[in-house]
Amino acid sequence: MKAYQLLLFLLFSQAAWAQTTIRGTVQDQRGETIPGVNIFVKGTYVGTSSELNGSYVLVFEELGDFVLVFQALGFRTQEIPVQQRQEPLEISITLKEAINEMTAVTITAGALEASDEKRAVVLRPLDIVTVPAAMGDIIGAFQTLPGTATVGNDGRLFVRGGDASETAIFIDGLQVGNAFGTTASNVPTRTRFNPNLFKGSFFSTGGYSAEFGNALSSALSLNSVDMPLRSQGDISIMGIGGGINQTLVGTNNSLNAGANYTNLGPYQNMVRQNFDWEQAPASWDAEILGRQKLGSNTLLKAYARTERGSMKIWQAQPGIPQERGILLGVDNRYSFAQVSAKHTGKKDWSMYGGMSFSTNSDFLTVDQLSIRNTNRVFHAKGVAIKEFSDRFSLKSGLEHFRFEYREALPDEGLERSFEDQQLALFSEADLYLSNRLIFRTGLRAGYSALASQTWVDPRVSFAYKFEHEGQLSLAAGKYSQMPVEEIRVNQPTLQNTEAIHYILNYFLTKNGRTIRAESFYKNYDGLVTYEGRRFAYQAIQQQGAGFARGFDLFFRDQQTFENTDYWVTYSFVDSKRQFSTFQSQVQPGFAPKHSLAVVIKHFIPALKSQVGTSWSMNDGYTYTDPNLPGEMNSKTRGFQDLSLSWSYLPKPHLIIHLACSNVQGRDNIFGYNFSPTPNEAGQFDQLPIRQTAPRFLFLGIFITLSKDKSANQLNNL
Repeated sequence: MKAYQLLLFLLFSQAAWAQTTIRGTVQDQRGETIPGVNIFVKGTYVGTSSELNGSYVLVFEELGDFVLVFQALGFRTQEIPVQQRQEPLEISITLKEAINEMTAVTITAGALEASDEKRAVVLRPLDIVTVPAAMGDIIGAFQTLPGTATVGNDGRLFVRGGDASETAIFIDGLQVGNAFGTTASNVPTRTRFNPNLFKGSFFSTGGYSAEFGNALSSALSLNSVDMPLRSQGDISIMGIGGGINQTLVGTNNSLNAGANYTNLGPYQNMVRQNFDWEQAPASWDAEILGRQKLGSNTLLKAYARTERGSMKIWQAQPGIPQERGILLGVDNRYSFAQVSAKHTGKKDWSMYGGMSFSTNSDFLTVDQLSIRNTNRVFHAKGVAIKEFSDRFSLKSGLEHFRFEYREALPDEGLERSFEDQQLALFSEADLYLSNRLIFRTGLRAGYSALASQTWVDPRVSFAYKFEHEGQLSLAAGKYSQMPVEEIRVNQPTLQNTEAIHYILNYFLTKNGRTIRAESFYKNYDGLVTYEGRRFAYQAIQQQGAGFARGFDLFFRDQQTFENTDYWVTYSFVDSKRQFSTFQSQVQPGFAPKHSLAVVIKHFIPALKSQVGTSWSMNDGYTYTDPNLPGEMNSKTRGFQDLSLSWSYLPKPHLIIHLACSNVQGRDNIFGYNFSPTPNEAGQFDQLPIRQTAPRFLFLGIFITLSKDKSANQLNNL
């Protein structure tokens, strides 16, 4: 018995001698203790957690040399090698904060992002195609967002006092030339591209990344869908035409191919028009988008589109009421193609880039005069990103642009043209000091062979996130852009126009609600002034200057009312500039001071329907009345548009969409055309510039054919 007791004593004594005890405390970089830290011996099940005061005690049998691991959510994991025991062990450490992409602060100054992949966004891709006033046009949806202005007789994107030509559009990072369809004077246009192709978009109203150039006011970057969810066929039957699209999805590749035809002739025969059409707008288009995965880290995309559109319209002349006026004809032919790739490499390297080419040809007739314009844009780009750590990354890129423009009067044998080769380099660094504070600095340099000009545009921004999840962003930078082609062809040595942006932004998205407030100041220099009319520019100079200042407010609520999503936008823009034929700084006709937009969408489950309304208004457009002294001496009455929509899903694969713009039939005026000479009474006759029609009514039936009977045309967004 004594021998047995002695054996037990020796065994327990040996066990006690073989135990290792580690004590300590865990704290963060601010000296605050961290509870709940997972502390364990690497490669074993031996571990414990820190207490509320950050202390811990870990007791285990001796293992020899080992590695002690400290792991906690929101902090970088830390491993500490420990040599054979030196009792007692005390290890107290300070954990460093980890940067979490999903919760860390992001720079939101100037940014209006639509994405399903990020948190700090104002819209989802689905929102874009369901805004009632948008009628399926991407730009129509963005015109309900802060900083933009609705210019109903143009249709393009006007941002914070800037002309539509000051907005550059990119697809998968590559510039698109002539992104809007060619149209006649005072007839609104639309973007050429199908919104269903894009999974997200980044729209910046200023202060944007050094990656984007050739844009004085804003940049719109559209990202195509990487890989569709399924194979399906889509048929669109609309009151103004129809389309068909087929999607094939394999394990590592996919293919979309589609074609559309529209003709407003039958519609215009039924609905009263304000314009005197000789030939209603008609167009067709075809496009194809292919994707191929190369291994697990590389995705290759190829996209091509071609289209043709035409119209003829009589434009009445002021003071000549008995005649139909001047016959304008437009025949537009357009093609765009691009190849892009992105690759995630080893050692935290990633790369993307590609090439794009667009060619646009306009065959215009103005009464008896024929004009032919051809504009081609080639863009090649390569970007490399190195993540040196979760706190610091560097993005650098090289771009080459080739701009070619040709303008001809075939009947008179006259032609002029220019070609410009441009090279651009950019580099941009992101530095996270914590999850709450980020700095970004960037530099973009360019060279134009035609203008013999080199320029350097520095840009900087930072953002700080508060405890309540709101964040403050500040951005500033210089932006350069060559004058538009039809002026540049008259004087090819014209230099860059320039703008300096200053933006202060507050952004909060929480509990289904989003608040965004932003103030801005933009200073213009080197704006082009001239004498004469379009295509007959004289005395071209770059002495123009100006400014735009103001603020935007945006509020979105998806929480308060069940099945209801609404947002309210208000923008104030005080803008003056000397440009075009103006002799002094004036408020541009495309920059109303006050703009307000309200969008409401409500889903009714019992009716399988979504109903929506959008209301847009502004305080009117300035114009010059030659019967009064001065420039931009008059203003139209305020613009208003109330649009309604109803989307009915009787079956998951069938969508019936009905929408009507300007349901009140308000007679919106965008300005006036004046006679070139006064009448017998010494007055210049005038004609108002109106909408093409009091209302536009859209009816579409969208059918999806797929093995998945729940699939429809919106599922891939």
